[in-house]
Amino acid sequence: MGKGGLGDMMKQVQQMQAKMAEMQAELETAEVEGTSGGGMVKVVANGKNEIQSITIDPEVVDKEDVEMLQDLIVAAINQAHEKSSEMQQSRMSAITGGMNIPGMNLPF
Repeated sequence: MGKGGLGDMMKQVQQMQAKMAEMQAELETAEVEGTSGGGMVKVVANGKNEIQSITIDPEVVDKEDVEMLQDLIVAAINQAHEKSSEMQQSRMSAITGGMNIPGMNLPF
């Protein structure tokens, strides 16, 4: 490492840390949506995999078939989580330039 090499590397690390903090703030306010049953159940999550809301169309509420409603809710939540994870990975790749940096896991 030449003169200033360590200083330059430290600057890069600080810049990456600042970008990570910015990304985390963005993920808190970003929204993804998971749906099931043709939109009868809708789940909104933020970019940190936190469920923000669940909307259920009254037509799908049937006390004779609660199991179907439970399955629809689970499917919508799983879809929202998948989209949230994809968003996290995409934003992380933008920061790291696609490099897999050991120890740079998302802190969620």
